[in-house]
Formats: sequence, structure tokens, C-alpha cells
Amino acid sequence: MEEFAQQIINGITLGSIYGLIAIGYTMVFGIIGMVNFAHGDVFMVSAFVALIAFLILTSWLGVSSIAVALVIVLAVAMLFTSLANWIIERIAYRPLRGSFRLAPLISAIGMSIFLSNFVQVSQGPRNKAIPPMVQGEFVLWTDHGYAVTLSFKQLIIWGVTAVLLACFWYLVARTRLGRAQRACEQDQKMAALVGVNVNQTISITFVIAAALASVAGTMYLMNYGVVSFSDGFIPGVKAFTAAVLGGVGSLPGAVIGGLLIGLIETMWSAYFSIDYKDVAAFSVLAITLIFLPQGLFGRPEVEKV
Repeated sequence: MEEFAQQIINGITLGSIYGLIAIGYTMVFGIIGMVNFAHGDVFMVSAFVALIAFLILTSWLGVSSIAVALVIVLAVAMLFTSLANWIIERIAYRPLRGSFRLAPLISAIGMSIFLSNFVQVSQGPRNKAIPPMVQGEFVLWTDHGYAVTLSFKQLIIWGVTAVLLACFWYLVARTRLGRAQRACEQDQKMAALVGVNVNQTISITFVIAAALASVAGTMYLMNYGVVSFSDGFIPGVKAFTAAVLGGVGSLPGAVIGGLLIGLIETMWSAYFSIDYKDVAAFSVLAITLIFLPQGLFGRPEVEKV
């Protein structure tokens, strides 16, 4: 029972990171109908930015407060990654928006390869590690010599995910930008006719998606303490799986899908074989889509005539 409870805690933590990345996937797809396969590598770049910023603050500038360092690292990662994603949208996606449907997909894959190789060349192929950013834990209970713990970094990840989900749900549901995003999701031409700046709305959406990915990258670095240039692909694919599982276009669905993927992965690793944890996660997705093609919280697609 104690091991099961510990794996639940670990699964929620991992799933929260997947959920933050998945929100970016579902926001971009919901508006322009494109799967941004470079989003996972944007997440990886943000983790490297967070690593470099943290080392500069702690080693060069001598910042001793972890809380202050973490806030600054988050701000720097969000600023840099949002700017990078804004440039990517302007250069790689906007010129192809009216082209045939495979063109933006090919461009996204190209940007993914470019970002991965750029980081590999500039930072090297080896894993990059940092000292623990946050230390300490609560011991929830102990039985038969096994302690169920909840670390401070896990609490931070949970809290950040919950706050960001609430903020972006309010943004989409209650603000002028959210109304513009929903109008573009339904019909971009009609949205432009009623005064919505479609290009600006899409650019802002890419910036928001990158900011979320940068938060996820910082949380990933804080949780594991190590990052590699190849860490964009697998987490990115799993986050996309989470978005599809929860229902593309649903922000709560993206987070719940991420939690489910995280729980499946940790439970399978603990009780079966760690070598097949990815197979288990994708198998659950396939089974879900067979019986519920729109995902858990997605809306059935309505064909425009």
C-alpha cells in the first residue's frame, strides 16, 4: 500500500509536467488546426535556458536564495522561450498557413530537428546536470520500514500546474483574448470580418504555449536535475498523447490526460517492466480512441459546409 501511494505521488508529479506541455499543444491545434511537433523541442530549449540561468545566478552572481533564483529562472526561461516561439511562428508557420495541410506539419518537423541539433552543437551531446534546486520533503507516514514522502519540489510542481490551469481557463473563457481565440478556432475568415486580428491572436497563442512549455521545462529540470538535447522528443510525444487522450481543444482535458499518462507510466514501471512503460501509455491511448475518438473531454468535430 505504501509503495502504491508513493507511485501515485510520483505519477501526479510527472503527469503535471506532461499536462503543462499538453496545454500548449491543444491551444495551438484548437486555433489553427496544426500539430506543432516542434513544441517538445521548445520545452527542451527552455530547460537548457533554465539550467544556464540557474548556474549564472548561483555560481557567478552568488544568489543564495533559492526562491529568488527560481522566480528569476522562470521569468528568464519564459521570456526567452516565448520570443523564440514567436520567431518560429513568424518564419516557419505563418507563410504556410494557407498552403496544403502537410506543409505546416513538415515545417514543424523541420523546426524540431533544427532546435534539437542546435542545442546538441551548442551545448554538447552529454547530459547536463545541476545541484538540487529545491531540497526537503515531508514524511506522510511510515509502515514496515517504508516511508511515503512528498518532496517540496513535488508540491511546487503541483501548485504551479493548478494555478496555471486556473489562469489559462479564465483567460480563454472570460477575457477578450480568449473570445478572439475561440472565434479563430471556429472560423478564421469570419473572425477577421468581425474585427479580430487573426495573425496577432495566433502569435499570442504561440507565445502563451511557449511560456507554458518553459514552465514545464523549469519544473522538469527542478524535478530531475539533469537535461539532454534529446529530452524534447519523448516528453513532447507523451504530452501530445496526453492532449489527444484528454480531448484536443480542452484545457482541463490536456491536464487530466497528462496526469493519466504520468500515472500509467509510473505504475507500469513500478509493478511491471520499466522497458515497456511507453508501450503501456500509448496502448491506453489507442484503446481510448477506439471507443472514444474525440478523447475524454473533446467535442465531436463538426464539418463546416
